[in-house]
Amino acid sequence: MGKIIVNLDVEMAKRKISSNDLAQMIGITPVNLSILKTGKAKAIRFSTLSAICKSLHCQPGDILEYRDDEEEDI
Repeated sequence: MGKIIVNLDVEMAKRKISSNDLAQMIGITPVNLSILKTGKAKAIRFSTLSAICKSLHCQPGDILEYRDDEEEDI
């Protein structure tokens, strides 16, 4: 079984936006944004994903990546 990798920190760095600023823009707490950034979140609402994409001017695929477990063994 594979896993989803969250590349939100990369996209934020490209746009030079802080966690606090993004959290405020999308209407979630900095703590919840941190949980999402570190990949510890078990789920994400489409409304939150949409708000992130709108704020960062990116696509969901820029933030979320699927990685097959077998790829890590190579």
